[in-house]
Amino acid sequence: MLAQVLSGAVQGVDALLVRVEVDLANGLPSMTVVGLAESSVREGRERVAAALANAGFEIPHRRVTINLAPADVRKDGSAFDLPIALGLLAANGDVPLEALAGLAVIGELGLDGEVRPVRGVLPIAVRCRDSDVTSIIVPAANAREAAIVQGMHVLCAASLEQVVAHMRNERPLEPQREPALAAAPAWHDTLDFADVKAQGHAKRALEIAAAGQHNALLSGPPGSGKSMLARRLAGILPPMTRAEAIEVTKVYSVAGRVRPGQGLVEARPFRAPHHTVSDAGLVGGGGIPRPGEASLAHHGVLFLDELPEFRRHVLESLRQPIEEGFISIGRARHAITYPARFMLVAAMNPCPCGFHGAGQAQCICHTGAIERYRARISGPLLDRIDLHVDVPALREKQLTNEQPGEPSARIRERVMEAREQQLARFRGRTGIFANAQMEPAQIRQHCTIDAAGESLLHAAIRRLGLSARAYHRVLRLARTIADLETAERIATTHLAEAIQYRSLDRWRTVGVHSAE
Repeated sequence: MLAQVLSGAVQGVDALLVRVEVDLANGLPSMTVVGLAESSVREGRERVAAALANAGFEIPHRRVTINLAPADVRKDGSAFDLPIALGLLAANGDVPLEALAGLAVIGELGLDGEVRPVRGVLPIAVRCRDSDVTSIIVPAANAREAAIVQGMHVLCAASLEQVVAHMRNERPLEPQREPALAAAPAWHDTLDFADVKAQGHAKRALEIAAAGQHNALLSGPPGSGKSMLARRLAGILPPMTRAEAIEVTKVYSVAGRVRPGQGLVEARPFRAPHHTVSDAGLVGGGGIPRPGEASLAHHGVLFLDELPEFRRHVLESLRQPIEEGFISIGRARHAITYPARFMLVAAMNPCPCGFHGAGQAQCICHTGAIERYRARISGPLLDRIDLHVDVPALREKQLTNEQPGEPSARIRERVMEAREQQLARFRGRTGIFANAQMEPAQIRQHCTIDAAGESLLHAAIRRLGLSARAYHRVLRLARTIADLETAERIATTHLAEAIQYRSLDRWRTVGVHSAE
């Protein structure tokens, strides 16, 4: 007797449909799983057998062969437990075969028959919809996540008994309605720029960064407020569109970061990994590949505090996603791609002791130590950071000033106005929604400058030794500054402000002066 149950497997942040074929044949009782199943899938045999027995169903005492088709694609995870159990019951005549038609099933089984949540429900539901499979049974804890997909009939299952009763048309499963959109955008309002004293220059730089999706590096002595500033950046970014929220939720679903009962991830992500993170932890990978911090920051902010303390090869692994917006992980059997279009914001001290050029404390580092410290950040990585921002130490009067700063809500209004201009400018161009994503062709079209601007830019190239990449980043940055002022053309003042944010390029041209 043969039964077939449709299910799904995750590949990167996408999924493919898997047909679970269960065959009962004469012979010694056994259960074999084939079809390139990893150990987590093969272990499911024991969970399924115990769940069937504890739920009161008879286990077929025959030779059972379970094939996961297509057989040339690796499958892992526990989501095949429920479809395998249903396939066994259908092949044994306990569930009508016709009840499985046009239905996808995913879920892990507990030994008592409980249906437990699994990873990757959202991408599997998307694949089902795109393949004209309109009904899916998922664990109750994953129901809101699956219901994000419009047009899918999502059925919630808490136990194996409930699923069997539904298949027998005894007690239909409860359908999950599509979650309603939030009444207001999800902001990171718990952290407000109004709490940051002084640092007007750094606030202005982060406003520009948010307006154009630019990367930024904050440099200053300990206690100057670098981390405080960076952690408030997500609160001035525009709200995510539904399409962006679905992309982010798919990443979190595959990584197992969607909380039980949660639907869309609506607030822009803010990720701040520790400097001891591995390259697999930052960009993804591992024996069974998972998204890393860079992908978890997709459409949000990736904050790297104490940047020079990260291992060199870990930092260098960010060069591809910063430029291309995705991460490719190659394996012997397959390759996986994770999205990683994030804003990089980093913070660092000017020297190992932290007080070089601070003015209020004596730096104890010699010139060689400062050069080695700064050399931990490669030139190619610095080239990919648009704004180099000095964050000076606060003076006594600034620390004791009780006057609140400008709130995030007001800054966000200006950022959103600038983003609207950019959306109108790039309408019809796939994958470009902010100035930082402009290619050379768009830069030539939208970043024209006059003769005075050309002269200023040539002087900056000679003095700072700007690379071709840094040259383009200056023009993109100047375009964003002009957008914040609703200016149609880039003026010399816009260009001058953009150039002064390339301060760290001087390290490579004039060297480092010793601390006084």
